[in-house]
Amino acid sequence: MKKYTYTEKKDTRSGFGAGLLEAGKKNPEVVALCADLVGSLKMDAFIKEFPERFFQIGIAEANMIGIAAGLTIGGKVPFTGTFANFSTGRVYDQIRQSVAYSDKNVKICASHAGLTLGEDGATHQILEDIGLMKMLPGMTVINTCDYNQTKAATIAIAEHHGPVYLRFGRPVIPVFTDPDQKFEIGKAWMVNEGKDVTIIATGHMVWKAIEAGEKLAELGIDAEIINIHTIKPLDEAAVLKSVKKTGCVVTCEEHNKYGGLGESVARLLSTELPTPQEFVAVNDSFGESGTPDQLMTKYGLDSVNIVEAAQKVIKRAKK
Repeated sequence: MKKYTYTEKKDTRSGFGAGLLEAGKKNPEVVALCADLVGSLKMDAFIKEFPERFFQIGIAEANMIGIAAGLTIGGKVPFTGTFANFSTGRVYDQIRQSVAYSDKNVKICASHAGLTLGEDGATHQILEDIGLMKMLPGMTVINTCDYNQTKAATIAIAEHHGPVYLRFGRPVIPVFTDPDQKFEIGKAWMVNEGKDVTIIATGHMVWKAIEAGEKLAELGIDAEIINIHTIKPLDEAAVLKSVKKTGCVVTCEEHNKYGGLGESVARLLSTELPTPQEFVAVNDSFGESGTPDQLMTKYGLDSVNIVEAAQKVIKRAKK
């Protein structure tokens, strides 16, 4: 198992803030809109540098999406920012009609996704957003794993033409990817090569998968770990290549098991390479109030759950 270490922990939303500033410096057409959550979205540095390119919309998320769509007509590259729940569930009609249907170049940037929003509870924790967004034709869906990857992804989507949903989070987590990385939309990142089981993870679950890989190595199981940061378009070639080698797969996501990364992988495998699969995801449930660690444990999203899923799927593959 390849060894990954870290010297600091940062929140992925701060990676977005840093990336937005860099994207703004590179392209004068980049603008930012926020629904009264500037501090939570870490947009302060962009606003300080480019005050004339920032629009505070207030608690009017539907209007924010409509304004962003309109700004693209004049050649602007708008980044909208609010919580993932308000970025998707609250404004799905506006995204579908005003952004996706007409292929507007809007970047929908969503913080506080999943259970790790924590104490704010189920009304603010969205576990359906990846499913909602990946079903929209032409929508790119990205879910990053640490500060550096989120920063790189933010810069990359500014250069990509078309609607994008960028998902990130609130808690501080290990920073373990390259600070100078080039982010390739739709290209999986091989975290660790192995031969016994494929573990495909996204977002905060990538670090959990690394921890699980270390525990599996102690048990004599050689896990191949893949970071799928771009859920749509899915890197189908990477998934198929790995699963052909290992013969079984575990998918890991901080999302409902219905409609997320796991289902995208299952769809691919069912048509191209039927393979035993286990899902480490929230089991058709809303969240609740609690610390991020408490919630990840209660809803089965810890490294121990990945280890158990890997052992289970290996046994199934051998039958």
